[in-house]
Formats: sequence, structure tokens, C-alpha cells
Amino acid sequence: MWAAAVAVTSSVAALAATSGVAGAETLNTAAGAVTVPDGISTGFVVYDRDTGDSTLSYNAHKQFRSASVVKLLIALDYLESHGPDWQIPQHDLEQLQPMLRSSDDTAASWLWVKDGWETIVQRMIAKIGLTDTAPPADRGIWGYTAISAADVVKIYNYILDRADPRYRDFIMSNLRQSTKCGDDGFDQSFGIPSAVPRPWGVKQGWSGFGDGPAAGHECSPANPVPPDPDGADARTLAAMRVGAEAPAGAAATGGPDIDTTRRAMHTTGAVGPHDNKIVVVLTLEPVDTTWETSAARITALTSVLYDISQYL
Repeated sequence: MWAAAVAVTSSVAALAATSGVAGAETLNTAAGAVTVPDGISTGFVVYDRDTGDSTLSYNAHKQFRSASVVKLLIALDYLESHGPDWQIPQHDLEQLQPMLRSSDDTAASWLWVKDGWETIVQRMIAKIGLTDTAPPADRGIWGYTAISAADVVKIYNYILDRADPRYRDFIMSNLRQSTKCGDDGFDQSFGIPSAVPRPWGVKQGWSGFGDGPAAGHECSPANPVPPDPDGADARTLAAMRVGAEAPAGAAATGGPDIDTTRRAMHTTGAVGPHDNKIVVVLTLEPVDTTWETSAARITALTSVLYDISQYL
């Protein structure tokens, strides 16, 4: 435990240096104190699959809007609904892969509508036994699905241990090929990809930062944009008001206790040579937080948590 305390102390100093805001909140975990910059809300869990214990947790059942983390449920529901012998058609594969690897929103919107809107979430709640997850209040905004760190751990555990091995291999192989750049031009290498050594498979999420980065801040190299989904182009989807978040200026609620205003950035995944640990860090930040600042903060926090977990 002394070694863990040293790790916490040095890592907290790095986190404070990236905060860019005055004040901080100290979160007391079973393994020690973790400092988070003032104005940030977080819920996190580090789960050890070898022991079956959540070695680190804070606000594990606090609900956050999912942003793109719900794409795990969209992909899993697609596979479960067709059965393990299903041969994924090429036009579906062209949407599933970039949705999981590069967080493509158009692909998610097409699959969301095609496979039943909020019923996707309802089916997954029942199948996995999720307790904090809820469909979005507005069925057209899949990114406002409610999730918690504890439920995201359950989702990964289901994929890794309970789902058909063919579903597990498809989802995890794509998450292990997570690209540096999201298809919207944001750099999605924050959190686990920057704080934790490989191997890992990750699904990132963000909301409230706009449709894309400011000119000159685009992630490079950009990913090739996947073809329009079979039977529904991006303009059709936009007209249906389906997507990650409400249009600018529109009022929308995400259900009880779900903040849809502050900027959200989440990092989730399975890490280690045998997916030994599941790491989930969910955050909300002030509306004027820049992408770069938010990415630095969640990466520093993830690094702290991962360092501590190595000593437990």
C-alpha cells in the first residue's frame, strides 16, 4: 500500500498540472485518495477479472449520458438478434467496423433506426442485467442513453464471458483496432490509449464539443469515411433527427439525473494480455472546456487509476 500511496502522490501532481482550473476535489477510494480538478464530475471503476473484484470505484452507479459508449450495445444487439451463424452482409460490416473502431455516428444512427431505436437498449438491459442504464428520453438521440461505470463493466463482462465467442471476438477485435482519429475528426486517443500500455480494446465517448474540431485542430491522419448505409444516407438520418446529441439550441432531456449540458468525455475498455482488467472512466466538464484540456484531464485521471490498480 505504501507503493500505491507514492504512485497516487506523483500522479496527482501531474493531474493538477493539467487541470487549468482552480480548486480540486479529493475522492477517497479504498486504495487511497485521488484528486480531480474542480468543476468535474466523474464516476469510475477498475474491475479485476481474475479476482472478480472492483479494485477501484467511485460514483460507480452515477448515471451519465452515454455518448458513443452506447455503440457497444448497438453492436451487441445486432449480433445477438441474428444468431452466431449469421454471416454479416458486407454493407452491414461497412457500418459496424467504423462504428466500433472510429466511432462513426452515421453508422450508429442507421443501425439504431434499423434495429428498433430504444428497444435496442431495453433488450440489452434485460439480457445483461443492467440496473443504471435507461433508453434516452428522446428516442432520436441515442447518445443520451443513460449509463453508469458499473453497468459498463457489466457490458464488458457479458461480452467477454457470457456472449457467444463469435460475438466476443468480433467486438473485441474491432475495439483493439481503435483508430487514433474518430470519424468526426476528433482525436480519440485520450484516456486508456494514452495512459495504459497495450494490449487493450477500447470504446470512447464524447458529447458537447460540436460536430467536429475547430479548423486547424482536426485529427490526422483522417480515416476514410465509410459508404452511406444501405438504404439510408446521412441526409435522411439528419432529417429523422437521429444522432449522438440534440441539435444546437434544442432542448432535450436525457432522463432522471442525466446532465445533457456539460461536456462529456468517457474512456472504457478491457486491458491486459488476457483482458485482465476492465477500466471505465466517465466524466463531465464545464461547457467552456476545450477538447485538449478535457483529453489531458481524463488521460491523467486514467493514468492515476491504472497506476493504483497495479499495486492492489
